[in-house]
Amino acid sequence: MAEEIKVGEVIKFFAKPSVAAVKITEGEVALGDTLHYVGHTTDFEETVNSLQIENQDVQKASARDLVGIKVKERVREHDVVYKKVS
Repeated sequence: MAEEIKVGEVIKFFAKPSVAAVKITEGEVALGDTLHYVGHTTDFEETVNSLQIENQDVQKASARDLVGIKVKERVREHDVVYKKVS
C-alpha cells in the first residue's frame, strides 16, 4: 500500500468550477499525482489533472504556493490534503 505524506490544507471550495483552493504546506504537488482529501465529512482520492496558480496552468506547485485543483467531489475548509507516494 502506498504511503501518504501531508502536502496541504483546503482554504476554500468553489462549487461551480468544482475547484479546491489548496495551500501547499510542505513538499510539492504535480500533475499526475494522486491526492487524498480527508476531513470531517470528506474522504476521497483523485489524480491531479488540473493545477493552477493565479489562474495560470502550472505543472507543479511547491510549499507556500496557493493552488487551484479541480476536484470531483466537494471539499471543505480545513480538509487535509495528502499525497500518495510509493
